[in-house]
Amino acid sequence: MMKWSKERIWSWYNSRPWFRGCNYMSADCANRIDQWQELGFEERFKTTEDELKLMQETGYNTVRLIIEYAVWKGEHDGFMERFDRYLSLCAKYGISCMIVLANDCMPPKTERWQMPYLGEQTYDWGYHGGKKHSQHGTHKAPAPHFYLDSPDTREDYFRMVTEIVTKHRDDERICMWDVYNEPGNSRRAELTLPNLKKMFEVVRACNPSQPLTCGVCGMHGDETKPFNETTQYALDQSDIISYHFYHGYNEHIKVIKRLKKYGRPLLNTEWLGRCLGNDVFTLFPLFYLERIGCWNWGFVAGKYQTYEPWEGTWQRYENGTETAVDFTKWFHDLYRPNHRPYDPKEIELIQHFCALAYSETLPVPSEQ
Repeated sequence: MMKWSKERIWSWYNSRPWFRGCNYMSADCANRIDQWQELGFEERFKTTEDELKLMQETGYNTVRLIIEYAVWKGEHDGFMERFDRYLSLCAKYGISCMIVLANDCMPPKTERWQMPYLGEQTYDWGYHGGKKHSQHGTHKAPAPHFYLDSPDTREDYFRMVTEIVTKHRDDERICMWDVYNEPGNSRRAELTLPNLKKMFEVVRACNPSQPLTCGVCGMHGDETKPFNETTQYALDQSDIISYHFYHGYNEHIKVIKRLKKYGRPLLNTEWLGRCLGNDVFTLFPLFYLERIGCWNWGFVAGKYQTYEPWEGTWQRYENGTETAVDFTKWFHDLYRPNHRPYDPKEIELIQHFCALAYSETLPVPSEQ
């Protein structure tokens, strides 16, 4: 399977409603092990249904889901069955799924470092991601990858990807495959490039009917500063361009302008960092007007605690390298644990533009 032509991806994109949604796990999940493992799944699945109802009422029509190798490996048949149930439950509420197949958000190797494990999951209160020592701190050296650094688990990981994509390559409940989340993050850029190349090769060999993308991070609008080789490869190989950005409106405009030069539709698959000026009121209308698909991080605040700032944001503020931070605001998430909005005016604005998207036919930007 070859990379989609610009004509093909624009035809595909223009035939679908404007994508708007979130990166999702239910509020009672401590992490992605909790999201997919058998222990406690039925109770959390009920929570998921309640939250998907709320998502539908909000006007969202898509979620971004990251799979977990440890659960696929340890509970293979159960994982595959639960994954299918998840897709069906989302479809019940008119919500398509973008599936993330690999991930470079890795914690640094410290004395607290441990491999993911099945069973009861622990979490720390007051920390983004539920862990005091996590990938959200400041990395001083490349972080090890749980699975892709070992030759044995690396090949097994690719077997997982092949199985999942092959089984669901014509599944209309899946809108896109996100081949690799933030390749090169955690100071892994050079280490990741061979894995990223292999991942695109493996996924394309499955011949999926859905387009491929790759959520790149570290974006900036200064064209005099080239992207690193790993990020550039991800952009060059993607059928549809997706990026992550957690800074303010003005910088976001520059990034959009730069990425438009690839002549393909744009998706922002991670946004909403209120502490950093990346907010609903300025960005959601921008995504609507530009018809940029958008997935904010988080939905209902819970055990994963992504309403807290990144640990790295605290560290940079404390050492004086990042001072323009408003710690009075939540970082991510739209709803409180009781399903009341964090800010009702945010939800009113989101619902307004989602209603416009349902009722209007917008002039659709093209590669020209």
